[in-house]
Amino acid sequence: MGVMFTQHPEMWNAVVIQVPVLDMMRFEQIAAGASWVGEYGSVSSPKERQFLASISPYNQLNPVSHYPEPLILTTTTDDRIGPAHARKFAARLKEFNQPFLYQEATAGGHGPGADLKEQAKTWATMYTYLTRKLMD
Repeated sequence: MGVMFTQHPEMWNAVVIQVPVLDMMRFEQIAAGASWVGEYGSVSSPKERQFLASISPYNQLNPVSHYPEPLILTTTTDDRIGPAHARKFAARLKEFNQPFLYQEATAGGHGPGADLKEQAKTWATMYTYLTRKLMD
């Protein structure tokens, strides 16, 4: 969703970016990112670095574009991606005075919550956001 959000912001009224990988130039140094080199490539290869730079949502954000207000969801204790990607992305949006909503669950892993109550809260947040952004 981060790639579509930055490449085609005019296409969306609502974007949910959940437990995202957004900084493709530094993903290898964040959480378990080094294990994804086989899937994404590596910034240590010039050709792959060029491609990763062209799609990296964090690096593609710019202050003159108009973005829809995204809902960014992450989990503090996600052992695969971790919250760094979402935090950096939200900080960059704030730096560029772009609207965004951010929610970080303090418990749980790679997903919407640690238990059914937390999962229900996350789903309710998403449905409320989508209803408000997509319905008249």
